[in-house]
Amino acid sequence: MNKRAIVKKIIARLTEELQVYFRAAQFSRAEATHESSKAESKYDTRGLEASYLARGQSKQAAELEAAIAEFEKLPAKKFAAAEPIGLGALVELETGGENLFYFIGPRAGGMEILHEKKEILVITPQSPLGEQLMGKKSGDKLQLKLGGEIRAARILSVE
Repeated sequence: MNKRAIVKKIIARLTEELQVYFRAAQFSRAEATHESSKAESKYDTRGLEASYLARGQSKQAAELEAAIAEFEKLPAKKFAAAEPIGLGALVELETGGENLFYFIGPRAGGMEILHEKKEILVITPQSPLGEQLMGKKSGDKLQLKLGGEIRAARILSVE
């Protein structure tokens, strides 16, 4: 699989999310400063709530910007057969009779993208699955601890 294309899809999805947060933050900021949001009594907190919301959305936008920057700097490294899993690896894992694809990214854990008719889940090295995969190699058999369950798995490939 073309990892550069996968990274471009991740960046495109993050950029879409960033635009949504920018628009939402601008709307919340405008609402917080609009004269209709001025407190009418000591219990009226509409303006304050809108300002908290705008701040949270701005923080989320900053996180997305940082994630985009990290993915843009991520090299499209090809992992050799005996090389351990690391940041930027595309891992094909067989568990429970199905093959699953994971991309080890610096951020954006939980994001799913579709590439070449395959669903790829972005995970980070800090996630429970990421921690268990880091340092393993193609062909390794594992006992994965996920959600309180132990599952047998085998790493089919690392790209």
